[in-house]
Amino acid sequence: MKIPSLVEKNPDRITELSDGFRTGRLSVRDYLDKLERLFVEREPWVNAFIQETPDPFERLRIELALLESQFPEPVSRPPLYGIPFGVKDIFHVAGFHTRAGSRLPPDVLQGQEAKAVTFLKSAGALVLGKTVTTEFAYFAPGPTRNPYDLDHTPGGSSSGSAAAVAAGLCPLTLGTQTGGSILRPASYCGVVGFKPSYNRIPLEGVITIAPSLDHVGIFTADVEGAMLVASVLCEGWTEVYELPALVFGVPEGPYLEKTGEEGLSHFRRTCEHLLNAGFEIQSVEMLTNIEEILERLGTLAAAEAAFVHREWFYRYSDRYHKKTAELIRKGEIVRSDVLAECRAGREKLRSAILNIMDRNNLSVLIAPAAVGAAPRGLDNTGDPIMNIPWTYAGLPTVSIPSGVSRDRLPMGLQIIGSWMADELLLEVARQVTGILNQ
Repeated sequence: MKIPSLVEKNPDRITELSDGFRTGRLSVRDYLDKLERLFVEREPWVNAFIQETPDPFERLRIELALLESQFPEPVSRPPLYGIPFGVKDIFHVAGFHTRAGSRLPPDVLQGQEAKAVTFLKSAGALVLGKTVTTEFAYFAPGPTRNPYDLDHTPGGSSSGSAAAVAAGLCPLTLGTQTGGSILRPASYCGVVGFKPSYNRIPLEGVITIAPSLDHVGIFTADVEGAMLVASVLCEGWTEVYELPALVFGVPEGPYLEKTGEEGLSHFRRTCEHLLNAGFEIQSVEMLTNIEEILERLGTLAAAEAAFVHREWFYRYSDRYHKKTAELIRKGEIVRSDVLAECRAGREKLRSAILNIMDRNNLSVLIAPAAVGAAPRGLDNTGDPIMNIPWTYAGLPTVSIPSGVSRDRLPMGLQIIGSWMADELLLEVARQVTGILNQ
């Protein structure tokens, strides 16, 4: 049986859809018809979504009719009017079960709708469906495949969210990151993944692994779309209209040496491209304690996972995947003083990184978004090492497509901003994307 093309070569841009839907220049109903056709053609291969009964497109058309009656005049339509979005299945959504990729009884996992979902719905967006997640957003993979090559992982834990955007099944999805669960899948699937500053998008209504580390983020086809959605989700969002002269910092040393050979070679070529375009790049020795950072994040994630799951695990431990159960059992024996030290380490690392950036007048840092392209096989979701320092420090980070590997799989560039400078970060990413696409 011939496999159809599973990657959207000309992805729908949220900004164009938003303008078209709000003015009436584009039909939301026609767009839903298009997505329905793509679902029939591509979703059985990619498995990005949790199957919904009854048909999600019947539900969507009913919800669209309500939206149209609520906003009959174009001038009153909100910024994401008619935009369909997917939701990682650890977010609670009114009218949907939350299963979190697990075998636990759905009834015990339910909760109040996530604030991020409510924000998007209030801005006129329509819930297309729940996307596949690894079990409880940890490492036990689900059925999702990489649209670029079905024999390769899409990454995780936001597997379905990244793959759905890459396959053109929807223009926007929500995900979360505890280690590298937004940035790595975005890189593997050739889309934009944005993880904001810690807690800039609220976690309420999300089944967390480690509340001190978890970030709510988004996947889109382009940076402009991420900027529009971020303006809805991030409190106090302020547009950046003019950038200072940009200086990019490259974190040389043990951290960067974790990159695979092809990944590092690709990153160096990307840096040369940016240099030739007139950007200034400085090499800075940093993250020399990367092994300590990895250990502290792992310990913190385990301890908080044990606390979050204490009641569920007591009752249903036999229903947890082996990898998730091992994490929880590891966390159960973490001493309180060690936990406090790991939590304090977040701000210490953040301060250390920001001091380096200030001393060297760095606008942002740049690094590979993953150690390489998506690994072959579906039994693991890849190595999050390149994302972990920025997650632990809570700094805003975005992954943008930067080319392809020898096997024609996507590669990504990671751009890291200063604390709460999310707006500046995305504007930098927009400019860099323009250069890389030339």
